[in-house]
Amino acid sequence: MRQLSILALALLLLACDGPRTPPVPDAPPPPEADIPAGPGFDPADLDTNIRPQDDFWHYVNGKWLARTDIPADWSGYGTFQMLAERTEKQLHALISTDAKSAAPAGTGAQKIGDLYTSFMDERRLETLGLKPLAADLAAIANLRTHEDVIAWMGSALAAGIQVPIEFYVDADASNPDRNLAYIWQGGLGLPDRDYYLADTAELADTRKAYAAHIGRMFGLAGWQDANAPDTIMAIETRIARKHWTAVQNRDDEKIYANQVNFAQAARQSPGFDWPRFFKAAQLDPPNRFVIAQTDYFAALGRIIRETPVRDWQTWLRFKVLKSHAPYLTAAIVAEDFDFEGRILHGQQQNKARWKLGVRLVSSELGELLGKSYTDRYFPPESRQRIERMVADLRTAFHESIGQLDWMTPGTRAAAQEKLAKFRSKIGYPEHWRDYSALHIAADDLIGNIRRTRAFAWRHEADKLNRPVDRDEWFMSPQTVNAYYQATGNEIVFPAAILQPPFFDPAADDAWNYGSIGATIGHEFSHGFDDQGRKFDGDGRLRDWWTAADAARYTQRAQLLVEQYNAFRPLPNFSINGELTLGENLADLAGLVMAYRAWQNSLHGKEAPVIDGFSGAQRFFFGYALSFRGKDRPESLQAQLLSDPHSPDQYRVTGTLQNMPAFYTAFGVTATDRMYIAPEKRVTIW
Repeated sequence: MRQLSILALALLLLACDGPRTPPVPDAPPPPEADIPAGPGFDPADLDTNIRPQDDFWHYVNGKWLARTDIPADWSGYGTFQMLAERTEKQLHALISTDAKSAAPAGTGAQKIGDLYTSFMDERRLETLGLKPLAADLAAIANLRTHEDVIAWMGSALAAGIQVPIEFYVDADASNPDRNLAYIWQGGLGLPDRDYYLADTAELADTRKAYAAHIGRMFGLAGWQDANAPDTIMAIETRIARKHWTAVQNRDDEKIYANQVNFAQAARQSPGFDWPRFFKAAQLDPPNRFVIAQTDYFAALGRIIRETPVRDWQTWLRFKVLKSHAPYLTAAIVAEDFDFEGRILHGQQQNKARWKLGVRLVSSELGELLGKSYTDRYFPPESRQRIERMVADLRTAFHESIGQLDWMTPGTRAAAQEKLAKFRSKIGYPEHWRDYSALHIAADDLIGNIRRTRAFAWRHEADKLNRPVDRDEWFMSPQTVNAYYQATGNEIVFPAAILQPPFFDPAADDAWNYGSIGATIGHEFSHGFDDQGRKFDGDGRLRDWWTAADAARYTQRAQLLVEQYNAFRPLPNFSINGELTLGENLADLAGLVMAYRAWQNSLHGKEAPVIDGFSGAQRFFFGYALSFRGKDRPESLQAQLLSDPHSPDQYRVTGTLQNMPAFYTAFGVTATDRMYIAPEKRVTIW
């Protein structure tokens, strides 16, 4: 998977299909959700039964938590999700207009409207059944050798069907102007290796539910194979045993170091025919490529060849079915949702069909729809205001780095050089992707899915023959999120996140710096977190630290690991401080820099007192409200096992308890629950 440091994993929803859900009747969008639309927030929302010095997150969000139930069609709900719903309704208005417009063939409006129309034609999907999958299923039935299996995996990868290998093209970490192919572990139907291997009652129940789901999917497809659940579970469990852990996958140095040619790949992956695989995937054979998880790929060829071809046929049939499940009959989609949505994430009810249609169009035609979205909903003055805040945060970082007493002058100078080279992208791309070669038909949903996947695959594969495109975006403008990319040394803020409550033009500066300012600071900070600090200002993986400075950094960061390890959101699951370290560091440094930037903006004047609260207090209100949310236990469990982000409550508590300005703003003392002794607080940037 491409190495992006993102603000919040859950809100990639408008850039992907999300949990698969069964079709339901279309209906108009419901009224706006409970998003603070005015300047900042309503002080009446504060839970005064809770002292801010003891539990600030509940003090700010407690009343909302008490009165808010997670909607049945969400696995978790909060500020991010409410903003996503607002964006979803805006997109629906645009898409519906295009669907009714009878736009000329080949235009963006025609493609957007017809893709949505093809998805909404449920009657046709019921009539077709599995007929659109016939060619793939016949090809699988004709596999005779393990070489055939490897070749079919290559063609399936190009078609967007899950196989034991993932592929992407990204900058070469040793030469970030050049593109390089990356090979990544894959093939699991459950979210993470621990779902197969961990010995807990909860995950044992999930494994049983997955096996039952496999059996029901085979039954709905009309395939008689009582052994299919055991066969598929056996293959995936064996694969999972060789997967790297989520923590191991954060080791960029180890991953990027393993650049190989075909001869070296053959020695590292005995039994796996890389030339055959690349040819079947329609990829020009690269001179060099990265094999990320060496242990996994060392075993993959043996796993493939020791597993009978007939078992691979069973597994591959299931993967073809799963990869198309959201676009088939109502019964198949309903069963797929029951497992993916309800069992894995606790989602109680399907989403409305129109919402799924919006997600599909946003996923497959991201920049085409994004152009319409930003033209309609993103005013130029918002971009200009955010550009100024980015400059303010850069200045704050520059000042802070210059004052670090634990870092030697040479490393400080290198850090300043990297900071000066940060690139920022705000709102939308300068150059939009060209979709003119993509054909979309109003009466061919599966064909549309295949063509959009092939279009995306060709876009990715063709990068191998070109230098890195520094203008490319890896999120659409309508995505409620933000990211930092290390090899580009760039921070990116899509238009959709630049709305209230994250960014509110009507709110006071204290509020905005505590919310969107902290988001900007968070992404800047990823350039200096435990992974980002290993890349220089040009995006090259290079050690620019002295050994002594690196040791001091690691020692300070380890304190944060230990703090977060102590948080236990569920009875049997704690936060993994190592897995979440990068995000926790970015939260802390980002908020510290946002506070400094806000202080600078005052130019020595006092911030106005609003509703009886000082500017500093409102700054922290803005931060805590941005992480307002609640999750179902299943969703929270999935997050704790594999997500590098800490749950919302702890992103607030864990950050504020290390920040001296918070202690001052709310008079936190040694008798308060949020108090940490000064010598145990984490201070890096």
